[in-house]
Amino acid sequence: MRVSAGVTAGYAVVDVTTGKTVAQRQAHHRFRSASVVKILIATDYLERHRGTIPARDMALLTPMLRGSDDDAATALWRRGGQGEIVRRMARRIGLTETSPPPAAKPGFWGYTAISAADIALVYRYLLRRADPRVRDFVLGNLRKASQCARDGFDQFFGIPRAVPRPWAIKQGWSGYGAVPPVRCTRAKATSFRIGAVTMGGNPVDLGRPVLHTTGVISDRLIMVVLTLQPSGASFTQSAERVTKLARDLYLSVA
Repeated sequence: MRVSAGVTAGYAVVDVTTGKTVAQRQAHHRFRSASVVKILIATDYLERHRGTIPARDMALLTPMLRGSDDDAATALWRRGGQGEIVRRMARRIGLTETSPPPAAKPGFWGYTAISAADIALVYRYLLRRADPRVRDFVLGNLRKASQCARDGFDQFFGIPRAVPRPWAIKQGWSGYGAVPPVRCTRAKATSFRIGAVTMGGNPVDLGRPVLHTTGVISDRLIMVVLTLQPSGASFTQSAERVTKLARDLYLSVA
């Protein structure tokens, strides 16, 4: 599968029925998660809280999953013990390449390290092992993902534009500034740069922009595409590259 020049991509496509990985590339390479970690935040919350979800928590969980609300994620991240959320979920699911943000940045949930192989395991856990209450809530909300995220970015890149419905998606982006391109709002995007760090001997780049598309397609395929984009890349250019890669992947296995 061709990956655009200057892009680092790690992907995995898994057949839900057999559990077999039908396509992969650098599936164990670690990336910063950006908003993909919100799946773990929600799953951890639901597994620690039985019974009816209080209205105030529903008001955080639903927009976090559907609209990738960052403020909601921060509130739940703090209440759940920050990096302890990641450690709990890694132990429960058996994730070997997922770890909390660097010790110096405990509140930065988007700096959680993930791999395509591990996120595919997360989706398989939700589909096959999680309590139906947890599965239905998380995947039910991901099936209702809104085109425009709460921060105004268009999150219908990758899977949503590359493959036919039905799908349940969780996207991630970081390094494109705080305001989006024109598609969902009319603000002009800016950018920022952070250095790279090393986590557990496996480098995780915190500087270049990342754009991820992940999800379940027709309850038949799990697709996880994680990308590190060229320095200075625009959100629109990155989205086009990720969408093309997701489309090519889907056509190769559908």
